[in-house]
Amino acid sequence: MGDQPAIVLVSSGHTDQLRGEFGRYLRDYRVECAESAVGAIVLLGSLVGDGVPIAQIVVESELPDMSVLEALGTFRSIVPTAKRVVVISWENFGAHSASLRPALQKGKFDTFLLMPRGARDEEFHYAITEMLSDWGATVATPVVDSVRIITDSPSALTLGIRDLLDRMGMPNRMYSPDSPEGRAAIALYDSHDEPTPFPLVHSMAPKLHDRVIAPAGVRDVSALIFGRPSDVDEDEIVDLAIVGAGPAGLAAAVYGASEGLSTVVVESDVVGGQAGTSSMIRNYLGFPRGISGMRLAQRARTQAVRFGARFYSGWPVDELRLGVDDAPHRVCTRGGDVLARSVLIASGVAYRRLGVESLENLVGAGVTYGAAMSAAREMDGRDVFVVGGGNSAGQAAIHLARFARSVTILVRRADLTETMSQYLIGEIAYHPRINVRGTTEVIDGGGEGQLEWIELCDTDSRATEHIGAGGLFVLIGADPHCDWLPNTIAVDDRGFVLTGRDVPKDLWPDELPPPDLATSAAGVFAAGDIRAHSMKRVAAASGEGASAVPLVHAWLAARSTSAAED
Repeated sequence: MGDQPAIVLVSSGHTDQLRGEFGRYLRDYRVECAESAVGAIVLLGSLVGDGVPIAQIVVESELPDMSVLEALGTFRSIVPTAKRVVVISWENFGAHSASLRPALQKGKFDTFLLMPRGARDEEFHYAITEMLSDWGATVATPVVDSVRIITDSPSALTLGIRDLLDRMGMPNRMYSPDSPEGRAAIALYDSHDEPTPFPLVHSMAPKLHDRVIAPAGVRDVSALIFGRPSDVDEDEIVDLAIVGAGPAGLAAAVYGASEGLSTVVVESDVVGGQAGTSSMIRNYLGFPRGISGMRLAQRARTQAVRFGARFYSGWPVDELRLGVDDAPHRVCTRGGDVLARSVLIASGVAYRRLGVESLENLVGAGVTYGAAMSAAREMDGRDVFVVGGGNSAGQAAIHLARFARSVTILVRRADLTETMSQYLIGEIAYHPRINVRGTTEVIDGGGEGQLEWIELCDTDSRATEHIGAGGLFVLIGADPHCDWLPNTIAVDDRGFVLTGRDVPKDLWPDELPPPDLATSAAGVFAAGDIRAHSMKRVAAASGEGASAVPLVHAWLAARSTSAAED
């Protein structure tokens, strides 16, 4: 069996049926069975003791010796990273699904499914493989790697590269220089008799097979995989240039490209934006078991590419030069310029910095802005703190609790009720590893090359506390990405882009307000979190991105009509 991960089936009345259903997974997983909760506890303990990774625990809704919820709680204490599935027999489905639903809402398990009735129950197996895929992407060490990182010591750069690759959905592993994989990469890298710089990034992807680079920054890895904006012919004028590949930009790319607009997307970081860092989005329409931000983003990108959209990530836009007298707009980056008849600003927001110098010096060494997936895996057995009270912070805390010994959410308000969705508040309240500490802020922190402690301050009493910390994840507030916009595009006092009737009246063309998502500049639109008064939700941003495309069509049609009349 080697290092095969295990799927554990727990059932007293349908053991043979479930074992038969899971026979299709025997090539890649070891399938183990128990006929009682106590038997499963013993089995799980034995597997963990033997170092066997446990990917999934499938439990029948009725057990002979323990309630299923009590059993699931014990199972999670033994293996917090395993996916937990409850299967319900047909005769019990109505009653058991109703009684289990409140526990599902609190995150006591991942989903319940109807017991499969026979061969090729693909709806059942779609759910099972979906969760196995999520476990493999967030917990398991990849068996086959698309990218290898060769390094002699971990660093902020290697962490950034791993986070980039994780968010791109590219399996990756780190290797030491003296490993067989490390020596092979070094041999391929032409150092011109100079000492080999680390880290090296060795691409194993088919299109870039056996390319080795020594990146100076994360952007170099993005360029290796996605190319540069200069790859667009310098004389080509595209119909739509989208700045930002978060939910708004991705939705616009899908709808724009599918409706025949030549579409280019330029993203400063990774496809998915801030939403792409979410470990699990449970309230997005059409995904009853939830979907990670990374998977949602990659599916949307694949969909847009299928229709002809082109993506260039890792390239911040330095300047937008507005076209004059029907000349195209110019989107300027260090990797080249893109000429476009219309532009959609969808550059989103960035997490606000803490402003504590001692902690800024430890970014990448225990301090992380956002919910870095790769950093989460490094938190095994540590006491971790999450700063922030929004949905992203709640999702990060739940994901971190799969690995960390404890997770404490720190918020300046008294609690989470004003800032977080109720489904997350309920799941956090139930979780035994997560605590919420209100009226608290972080004022200091430090360690010898790695975060070891933080200092907390009560916002009411101003009393301070020095406390050990193995990780600090900061997800507070939102600052817009607008410093690249020309002054002629109106923004509010916080820097968010004004659209529609929010545009100052003295900038209205012909004394009429611009369309709802149009800015003060002709042919330039805005959608998603960057837009003033937007809802700051994934679904809302996606809707705005899709809604911008008809406005682009109308603008292009009017421009074409005007040119014809001239």
